[in-house]
Formats: sequence, structure tokens, C-alpha cells
Amino acid sequence: MSEDPTSGRATRSGSPARGTVFRESMLGSLHLDDEDRTRRVRLDLTVSADRLLRPFGTTEARATGRIRVTGWSDDPHAEGGLEISPLARRRIRYRIAFTANGRRLTLDGWKAVSPRSPVTSMTVLPYTLYEDGVRVGTGTLRFPLGTQLLPFLTSFRFPRRENPGAFLASRWRGEPGRTEVWYTTVTDPDTGTGLWLHHELTSPADGSPPYAHGWAAVFPKNGLVRHARFGPASWSTHESGFTADGIAVRPGRLSGSAEDGALRWDIAERPADEPLFTFPRWSWRRPLLPAAQMLPAARSFYDGSFIHDGTTLTLTSAPGASARIYGHGNAHRWAWLHADLGGGDVLEIVSAVSTRPGLRKLPPLTFLRLRRHGRTWPRRPERPAVGWAGLCRFRTDIGLPTWTVTGRTALRRIRVEVTQPADRVLALDYTDPDGGHATCRNSERADAHVRLERWWFGGWRTEAEWDLDGTAHAEVGTR
Repeated sequence: MSEDPTSGRATRSGSPARGTVFRESMLGSLHLDDEDRTRRVRLDLTVSADRLLRPFGTTEARATGRIRVTGWSDDPHAEGGLEISPLARRRIRYRIAFTANGRRLTLDGWKAVSPRSPVTSMTVLPYTLYEDGVRVGTGTLRFPLGTQLLPFLTSFRFPRRENPGAFLASRWRGEPGRTEVWYTTVTDPDTGTGLWLHHELTSPADGSPPYAHGWAAVFPKNGLVRHARFGPASWSTHESGFTADGIAVRPGRLSGSAEDGALRWDIAERPADEPLFTFPRWSWRRPLLPAAQMLPAARSFYDGSFIHDGTTLTLTSAPGASARIYGHGNAHRWAWLHADLGGGDVLEIVSAVSTRPGLRKLPPLTFLRLRRHGRTWPRRPERPAVGWAGLCRFRTDIGLPTWTVTGRTALRRIRVEVTQPADRVLALDYTDPDGGHATCRNSERADAHVRLERWWFGGWRTEAEWDLDGTAHAEVGTR
């Protein structure tokens, strides 16, 4: 995760400073220089700043979202930045990069704020489209006041900003019988290739010296899954992340090699969202549960290279995420999903059956977190796992090649169906601190269908629906 000096800013009281998040949608047109037609465009953005907006100053903000150009592009992973300076510079500038037919393009334009025509100047965005610095088209986007003003105003949030890099520091304090994990999953949007980097610290329960190990795996769209392990190596505590045997996880950088260099990687990581606590936040701060998992940033973008057997995969703004696990070992059975739903929306699921005696016969406890439009549902992470006084818990049916999660709150319900085709699955052995073994079946090219419904005037209506074809990251573990 990149170290952003503003992301860790704190107030004088020591608590994190407030940021600003809002959503904006614009409609308009695009005329490409080599075409005689005009195409329709829709741009949906989630804008995030590490401070409160400054009306009389300039605020730099990140922007992620989706851009659709009729018959030409539909990129749910558009990203860029805004320069919000309505009074100081009298402009709001947009620079948004996206992919169309394999071409990397940049939309660059600004709203020229004018007191003589405040409404028009704040709602009309003329722009130029560039490819490698060369103009390829022009267009105009407009903010439709009649349909988007209310959603725009109600989307504003002012969350406390937390530094994602701070969550990379090791939690282990020398206790025997502990496992700590740093893992990253990425999808290359150009080739459809999935990546999995797994870094693990194991402290055996018998008091033996701790050791570090892990693996790297690549899931090509057309080809066999390839992986290689590294370690075991001696563990030396590093305050900023994982470091062992030439493998490193640091804020903003993932690097290393395995199998004598047959697999090598050097990848930059750029957080694009706030931390996401799949389990209750207190369970990460106070390790009272058998294990806890969280994401330092719910979404990130990755740039760099991953080389396997002489083939170089070049990542450019590839979507994905890193996660952290700390606990006593692996569950008796588990299922996991990370799904980038596009447009800044993310779904994270961990369902598990504990290895502790008396708990193995219980159904899986399900922790589901859907971050949509900048808000996380259900509001409390305990809600899917425990329900209301034990009733209405979310349910997970663990199996292969397909597993499902269903659940509801007062006004919403969700159904998730995950499919891990056999030819896209990698089976690996996990060793617990007590010497026990489990087998995980992981796919970084899984399929997922997600349907979110809302109770509305006496019936359930579909609020949102997503289909992921080979871009979901999933895993099923058994013993």
C-alpha cells in the first residue's frame, strides 16, 4: 500500500482526520477524431479526498468508477483524480483513465466555474480524450440536475481517514500457536489473468522457532495454473510488513521470487478505498476470536510485472486487494470470496466452521461485507454471523464447484452464488501451528453472481445485480 502523508493525518486529539467521499454521475457525448459519428457517454464516479473539501482552497481527490461509451467501451475500473478548486482557481478538473478495446485512454477536462452562470459552469464538463498524450477525440459531459442532484447531495460522507500501510505491521508478539498472513489477489484487466501472492508466518504450538513461507500463483485465462512455494525461512520481525528470504510486503510494494527465479514479481500497490473489517473491528485489535481477517484497503490498483517461466505479465492499474489474517490457525471448513463489482463496489465474504471442540458441528459463521456507493452493508459486521439473538443469521452452503451465501436484514436481502471451475482451481496444503493439515482449493478466476434486493411497498425488488465472469477471487478449505 502506498504511503500517503495525508491518509494518516490526525487531529490534535490523536484521532484520524476527516475525509470526504461523494458520488457523481454525468451523461454526455464523445466524438472520436477518426469517426463521423457521435457516441453517448455515461460516467459514474466515487470521489474520495483525504481531507474536508476546502471551498476557498484546492483539494486533490481520487476518483474511481465506471465509464460507458456506446458501442466502444464499458470499463468498470476507470480511475484518476480531481482537482477541486471552485474559488481559488475557478475550476474543477477531471483526469480519468480507462480502457477501450485494449487502448489506454485519458479523459481530461474541467468545469470552468463562473459567477455569471453558476449552474451551467458547475454542471457542464467539456473534455478532450488522449491516448499516449495525443488527442483522439473531444466531448462534453453534463450533470443532470433533475435526476442526480438529490443522490449527489445524499452521497456525501465524511469518514475518518486511516493509513492502510499501518495495518501491514506484524501482530505477532512471540506467542506459540499463531498464524499470520499477508495475501494479495489481482486481476489483470487486459489478459484476464489472476494472481495470488500468499505470505505467512507460522509460530508452532510446541514452541519451535517461527518460520516464514508462502507461495505465488498465476491463473492464465488460457493455460494451466502455475504456482511455486518459497521458504520456509527464519522469521525476523519487520515493523512495516513481511520480509523473509528476499520476499517483501511493504507499504506500496510487493516483491520477490520463487523456485530459483522461475516466478518473479515487482508490483506497486495503490490503495483506492478505506479499510474493510470483515470481522468486527475489535476482533482485529483484540485477538479474542480463533482468527480475524481484514483488508487494509477494500480496493487497490496494481502496476508492475509478474514473470513466470520467461513470460512477462505487465500490470497497469489492475484491480485487486490485499488482506490480513491473524489467529490460531485455519478453520475446520471455510469459504472465502473477494469480488470487485466495479464502479467502486466490493463484496468480501468469509464463512467458517471452527476447529474448537463443540463448535465443529455448527453451521458456518458467515461474515459478509458489501461496500456499495461508499457505504458498508450490513452496518454491523456481527449481523450476518449472529443475526438477531441467534435468529436470521446469514447462511453459507459450502461445496464445490459451487457454493452459495444467502441472508437478509430488515429491508435488504442478498444471494451470492460462487462457481470455481475445476480447470481454474489450485489445491494447496496448509499446515497449522499445531501440526494439523487442511487443503484449500483456490481460484483467482472464479465466477460469481450477486443479487441484492430491497423490500419496497410490500415486495422484494432487485436493487442491484452483478455477474462476474472469471474475475472473482474465491477459495474453499476442508480437512
